[in-house]
Amino acid sequence: MRRKGFVDLQVNGYQGVDFSSPELSTDDVHVITEALLRAGTVGYCATLITADIDIYERNLPLLSRVMEEPGVKDHLLGIHLEGPYLSPSEGARGAHSPAKMRRPDTEEFSKFQDWAGGKLVILTLAPEIEGALQLISHVRKNYSTLLSVGHHLASREILKRAAENGASLITHLGNGCPNQLPRHDNVLIHQLVSDALTAGIITDGHHIPDDFIRVVLRCKGVDRVFVVSDCVPIAGYEPGIYETLGNKVRLTASGRVESLHAQHLVGSACNMAQCMRFLKSLGLLTEDDLWKVGLENPLKILGLANPPNSWDSLPDLPISDCGLRIADLEST
Repeated sequence: MRRKGFVDLQVNGYQGVDFSSPELSTDDVHVITEALLRAGTVGYCATLITADIDIYERNLPLLSRVMEEPGVKDHLLGIHLEGPYLSPSEGARGAHSPAKMRRPDTEEFSKFQDWAGGKLVILTLAPEIEGALQLISHVRKNYSTLLSVGHHLASREILKRAAENGASLITHLGNGCPNQLPRHDNVLIHQLVSDALTAGIITDGHHIPDDFIRVVLRCKGVDRVFVVSDCVPIAGYEPGIYETLGNKVRLTASGRVESLHAQHLVGSACNMAQCMRFLKSLGLLTEDDLWKVGLENPLKILGLANPPNSWDSLPDLPISDCGLRIADLEST
């Protein structure tokens, strides 16, 4: 496979662009796509978080249309809806607003998919909330959308049933859960031991500690792990106090995006290349395996056996150079 850069299945925003903003424009999507490409992200999923329904009604059709435009096509690979069907419980909800969460509804999801022109490729939801298992089954039978468990407190049994109904992914394993858990019977262990669920992890050096990354890799193996950035609109900004994704946050000098009002992070300030550079620094994976979790596995998850042909014009990105510019956009 041609190694032109990385594929990120969870991009909330980047360098001032917010996919959940009521002011999102087609120009914004071009800007973020070009910025991500310069930074080494050659393919990505635009992620909309839990929001008022009018945001979905406005932004899903906009993203669907711009996905067909030159410069965005072949790089924006689909839409990831993270919410609004998440757990409102403290700890599990993270930075998502419980006031904007909704009960899973098959007709409503069909409306979302219609607005998105069929381009909703991932839905993250909490499988234990009322109606979630039915929605998982409905989506699996009627759409190609992938079901991912996240921001939840599901029991072992519920996770098993979610997988049987069609869930196949875990959204940012190790996050979107309480800071304190039961010693043995807890949501992290249940997800780690599930062979049916492929795990996404945020390797920015802030979201999960090094040893937890080791545990994930040993439990899942490189074939069932993929890296995401979970980057937010203030990624690329200078340290300071900001408002992002509906939360007041502090962006520290080390790149940590922390809520000023709760003990949780609000996404990441890192792009995929920076996440991959940190993962490489741990010395846990070979170069081939790094490419697997940062490029090949995400493409496989999306059902893309091969990258788009247009990527051929991009220069190869050596793992040793990740985090640096990889492309002159005027030549692509």
